[in-house]
Amino acid sequence: MARIAFIGLGAMGYPMAGHLADKGHTVTVYNRTAARAEQWLTDYPGHMAVTPAKAALNAEFIMCCVGNDDDLRTVTLGVDGAFSSMAEGSVFIDHTTASAQVAKQLACEATQRGFAFLDAPVSGGQAGAQNGVLTIMVGGEQAVYERVAPILQCYARMQRLMGEVGSGQLTKMVNQICIGGLLQGLAEALHFAQQAGLDAEAAMQVISQGAAQSWQLENRYQTMLAGEFDFGFAVEWMRKDFAIVFDEARRNGASLPVTALVDQFYADVEALGGERWDTSSLIARLNTNR
Repeated sequence: MARIAFIGLGAMGYPMAGHLADKGHTVTVYNRTAARAEQWLTDYPGHMAVTPAKAALNAEFIMCCVGNDDDLRTVTLGVDGAFSSMAEGSVFIDHTTASAQVAKQLACEATQRGFAFLDAPVSGGQAGAQNGVLTIMVGGEQAVYERVAPILQCYARMQRLMGEVGSGQLTKMVNQICIGGLLQGLAEALHFAQQAGLDAEAAMQVISQGAAQSWQLENRYQTMLAGEFDFGFAVEWMRKDFAIVFDEARRNGASLPVTALVDQFYADVEALGGERWDTSSLIARLNTNR
């Protein structure tokens, strides 16, 4: 069993750290809001630390799942950041959805300090984290990944090394581009079915057995029809991720016209008060404009 630190106990990090503890690893958690870490200790065996540095002290593997690039820099390089206490030969595994640029920056810093860094964003939402069936996209060195893979298996259904540091974040960007387009298509399909007087639920049941099948269709059409949007990844978080995507696209020259349009539609959802609705709420703007 390994000595593990887990930094960031949000909707994803809380159950992920729990899976590690339940598998018998020694887990020390840190969260910016201490009450959240205290609550975690009532649900799982482990320890809590008052700073990232103290959480990382003597840990073999340090996992992190925070909000954005700035949060990530704070818990790694800031005052009492984890990098200040990490042991030589340890590994920092970042599950934050962040930029490829910050991943490369932190990997360089880690190398200079004698430990390793992997960027390892996840997909599967809160339900995937709770059920331990996340997909993990990893960037880094093969040998380091092989050391970490058995630990990631505690909450992964699928994991893969995608290439050098930054490749995990780039793959997560591909994931978010796909999800945005799929959800907009699903929203328009449901809206069209309703406008045409079809039984929209029956239509989804039929087409889900054909070429239109997708995870989003099977898992979201019923709640979309019901106008229920509290099932996971929030609109404001998706827009944060899209901002990272657009920044990278400007760097690599990719053209993303549909993704840019979907981002505008999410801005419309936010204007309806849907910042914390889940990403399937794209249908709300269509129904509002009937």
